[in-house]
Amino acid sequence: MSKLLSELWASTPLSATFRSKSVGLPTDGANEALLKGEGSSGASEKCDLRIEGMTCGACVESIEGMLREQAGIHSIKVALLAERGVVEYDPNTWTVEKIIGEISDIGFDATLIPVARSDTVSLRIFGMTCGSCTSTVESGLSGVPGINSVAVSLATETATIQFDRGLIGVREMVERIEEMGFDAMLADHGDATQVASLMRTKEVLLWRSRFLWSLSFALPVLFLGMIFPHVPGVRDIVDAHLFNGIYLGDILIALLTTPAQFWCGANFYKSAWKSLKHKSATMDVLVMLGTSSAYFYSLISLIFAVFNTTPDFRPALFFDTSTMLLMFISLGRFLENKAKGKTSAALTDLMALAPSMAIIYTDAPACTQEKKIPTELVEVGDTLKLVPGDKVPADGTVIKGSSSVDESAITGEPVPVLKQQGDTVIGGTVNGLGTFDMVVTRAGKDTALAQIVKLVEDAQTQKAPIQAFADKVAGYFVPGVISLAGITLITWLLVSFLLPDESLPAMFHSHGTSKLAVCVQMCISVVVVACPCALGLSTPTAIMVGTGMGAQNGILIKGGRALEASKGIRRVVMDKTGTVTVGKMSVVGVQWVPSAQSSVSPANGNASLDGPCADDTTSRQAILAMVTAAEAKSEHPLATAVATYGKDVLRDLPALPDTTVETFESVTGAGVRAVLTHAGSKFTLLIGTARFITQSDDGYVPSTLSTYEQQETTLGRTIIYVSLLKLSSSNPLPDPRCFPMGIEVNMMTGDGKTTALAIAKQVGIPTECVWAGMSPKGKATLVTELMEKHGEGVAMVGDGINDSPALVAATVGIALASGTSVAIEAADIVLMRGDLLDVVAALHLSRSIFGVIKRNLVWACIYNVLGIPLAMGFFLPFGFYMHPMLAGAAMAFSSVSVVTSSLTLKWWRRPADSVMPGSEDAPAALPLLVLESARAALEDVWGSVRGLVGRPQRRDEYGYSQLPVEMGNASSV
Repeated sequence: MSKLLSELWASTPLSATFRSKSVGLPTDGANEALLKGEGSSGASEKCDLRIEGMTCGACVESIEGMLREQAGIHSIKVALLAERGVVEYDPNTWTVEKIIGEISDIGFDATLIPVARSDTVSLRIFGMTCGSCTSTVESGLSGVPGINSVAVSLATETATIQFDRGLIGVREMVERIEEMGFDAMLADHGDATQVASLMRTKEVLLWRSRFLWSLSFALPVLFLGMIFPHVPGVRDIVDAHLFNGIYLGDILIALLTTPAQFWCGANFYKSAWKSLKHKSATMDVLVMLGTSSAYFYSLISLIFAVFNTTPDFRPALFFDTSTMLLMFISLGRFLENKAKGKTSAALTDLMALAPSMAIIYTDAPACTQEKKIPTELVEVGDTLKLVPGDKVPADGTVIKGSSSVDESAITGEPVPVLKQQGDTVIGGTVNGLGTFDMVVTRAGKDTALAQIVKLVEDAQTQKAPIQAFADKVAGYFVPGVISLAGITLITWLLVSFLLPDESLPAMFHSHGTSKLAVCVQMCISVVVVACPCALGLSTPTAIMVGTGMGAQNGILIKGGRALEASKGIRRVVMDKTGTVTVGKMSVVGVQWVPSAQSSVSPANGNASLDGPCADDTTSRQAILAMVTAAEAKSEHPLATAVATYGKDVLRDLPALPDTTVETFESVTGAGVRAVLTHAGSKFTLLIGTARFITQSDDGYVPSTLSTYEQQETTLGRTIIYVSLLKLSSSNPLPDPRCFPMGIEVNMMTGDGKTTALAIAKQVGIPTECVWAGMSPKGKATLVTELMEKHGEGVAMVGDGINDSPALVAATVGIALASGTSVAIEAADIVLMRGDLLDVVAALHLSRSIFGVIKRNLVWACIYNVLGIPLAMGFFLPFGFYMHPMLAGAAMAFSSVSVVTSSLTLKWWRRPADSVMPGSEDAPAALPLLVLESARAALEDVWGSVRGLVGRPQRRDEYGYSQLPVEMGNASSV
């Protein structure tokens, strides 16, 4: 025992602070062992692993702790529920196979998740019978332009092809193989495997089988040991005395317990042995110690009873404890994995949104011939046909027809959105009653749906600081429990032999029970009742359910750090353009400087394009054409509005000479500078703020424009020199909506103070909470100053490149998905609808998730704080003690209770402050919500019971099935 405890202590993180440890690297013998970190080449690679067999935080800490101390391992992150691990390592010291081997050695199954490469594809090929067939496929594909290499395996019926995506696509490869007389389809079914992993399909079936087998042994043992001895007629048979200390019932129980112990419990022994061999400890170690103690104590007692000559002596045996513990633990693991599978329901629903088939035009742009193909073969540039009720296979643009599209699964928007020619559609959304054609702009892993799934998956590997603490505690937990069990055994042995019998608790006076048996029984109870699983599951289950609910409502939360940080947010700072107001802008007028021949400014509108500019030479139409060409090079919302306006106006005018943009420079926060060629002449064009224009050419703002600017800024309009733009109507977030949450709303903008105050007044933000004329650097500086000054969390809400520094600097960065990809990458939370009311919902959801995490942790701590002392016999003087069977049942269901607590997040609904009055996604009435939840809970219970007692349903293998290809003439849209 002392050796085991010392080894377990040596493996705990705390012991590392009291020693320095040298880690030997593979060398040729000339070099001595190097300390961790020395001799590193600085090279770094990452691998993504799927790790199966983890049950609690102690398992996570075992893997992370083992690899963390190895030289050449830079970082390791393990996600319990997602069953994923991300390892960053030195390729000069480690290989992926070696890392997998190290993880496998401590009792977990690890496999590499292949990195999806855009230039490599694996195909399943059916119909090959010999080496000649493989040669036919290889030679037939090798000569195709764009294919760099082909490797065909007859044994696995697969072909791995490296190709140039710009010259050939996957669909053409499949067609080429089919022309050779074979059937082919994509072999990559990682999504199906991942869905099975998230739903815990394998684990549920495994633990269901183990529970039923352990139950088949436990029930006879229960009847023989506890029920039949009290049934007249049967009692005499069970209590038949064979010889010294040996009874028929005891022999039958021992015979039934032995296969249960070593067959049903074989996996516990294997896992525990691997853990102990590597000086780590998991929950399986406690299960193995508890059941083995009961079994071997009973076996030894039974053997010694043979030599006891006392008449009618019958030893105290705990065989039933062993079998019942295995049965309860197997049942608990089954229910736990069923519940775990439900925590990822939102993510698996997202992954299932993509349709299996798509209708493609094979003769685009004529669009007369249709073909139905698997969605995986859809490529960028394909023209697809969508009929009523179809799911959109990929992201694209509508080119013909119109329809309403349900985007609720992606953005959370409950109202279908009208899609017409030129509008974008998102893969995974559902077409309404119309028919339209679309051109694919993003397919496969590049679609918005795939990116959302990837973001939600990655969020599972980003631990909250509180989860890292819980996993650390779980790492100490098992050695600590074993120590307490040893202390319990030794202490009660001393007490029982030192105190007179009449002073001992009543438990020691039970008929046929020895003092040693009572002490061993309490020791077993301590080992069994302790449960690090509840502690380790508290955080990841809540994050899994909560982030999934967020994704269903268009709120993407990037991991636990953002959740934990959100609870401390007391101030929200918002950018104005595109955030407080919808970033859709439109030109409402053009104001020109009078020419030298006129002292009166012409009227606004297209009529003003007929006259000359201030230099009396360049036409206003030419100026507008150049401005349009230059602004088309920018992604800024203001530039997009100007370019759109220019194209619309010039479309109705006579053709103008071509304009070529030779150089283009964007000056952040100021404007753009471009050199253009128009009608054979070169021009330098400046577009931006008055300060940018005047500083660039040492000029000044004419009084006509200065007066006009003063008039328009009072209306909340933003002036850029060349065009006058007005922010379209929007649904801004009124300040009072955040005050119930104790959050103060602020606004900052790069626009002038007059414009900023005008917008702030419209949305109800106080004047003292408005900052104007802010540069991108200034925004980041302001956020930092607010955090330091008030000592509170600050959330930054933005949508553009200019907001990225502030998003990174803030405690929590919140980006609108309608903004730029740079801002989305920098943010901690992404709002898919681009609606500011979702800021309230996101913060409310984050706080709700963290509230459940705290509740789970408190329950896990209370359970262990009360259960372990009760099992140790602290309350024996008052007549309270915990039998090992009860301890096993409590331990088994403690994890289930934590997962069930996390599942209550499925009841989360948007707060009333985040919903516009009369909106379709208003929160449901409380009684209706309770009834719905109760019905769902009863269905879950009934499903679990049926899963246990009913026959398991036949399951198809994951992967693609051969799909028919349908051809036909296209109908008119």
